[in-house]
Amino acid sequence: MKKTVKRYKVFLLLALANIIIGLVVPEIGERSLDLTRVNLMEMLSVLPPIFVLLGLLDVWVDRATMIRYTGKGSGFKGVLISFLLGSAAAGPLYAAFPVAGVMMKKGSSLTNIFIFIGAWSTTKIPMLTFEAASLGLPFTLTRLALSIVGITTIALITQKSLNDQQKEQLYKLHQTQ
Repeated sequence: MKKTVKRYKVFLLLALANIIIGLVVPEIGERSLDLTRVNLMEMLSVLPPIFVLLGLLDVWVDRATMIRYTGKGSGFKGVLISFLLGSAAAGPLYAAFPVAGVMMKKGSSLTNIFIFIGAWSTTKIPMLTFEAASLGLPFTLTRLALSIVGITTIALITQKSLNDQQKEQLYKLHQTQ
C-alpha cells in the first residue's frame, strides 16, 4: 500500500487539490473536471495504438539490430534514423517517451534517443507540410534547418552533461522494466 501511495503521490496530491478547489470554488472545480475528462479521453485514444506499436517494435526488432543502427558508434546513420523515426511519428509528445524507453532498452545511444524525442516534438512531417502551406516553403526550410541544428546540439550537450554513473542508471532503469 505504501509503495502504491508513494508511486502515485503526485496524482493523489493533484486529485486532492482538485477536490478542495471544487468544494471552495465549484465553477472552477467543474471546469477542472471537464478538462481532466477531455485529456483522459485524448490519452485513451492515443496510447493503445502506441503500446501496440511498442509491443511490435519490442518483438520484431532485436537488440543487436537496434544497437547496430542507433546504438553507440552508429554515427550519422543513427542520427538520421532517429530523426526519421521522430519526424514520421504521429501523436502527442507524451507518446514519444514509451518509444524512447524501448529504444533505450534495446541499446540505442542516449544522443539518438534525445534526437528522436526532439524530432518528435518539432520536425513532424504533417506539421512541416501544414507550415509550408501556411507560412511558405522558405520559412519552413529555415525553421527545419535551425531545428535540426538545435536538436542535435541539445542532444549532444545533454548526453555530454551526464556522467557515466547517471547514464548507467538510466539504462539500468529501463532494463528492469
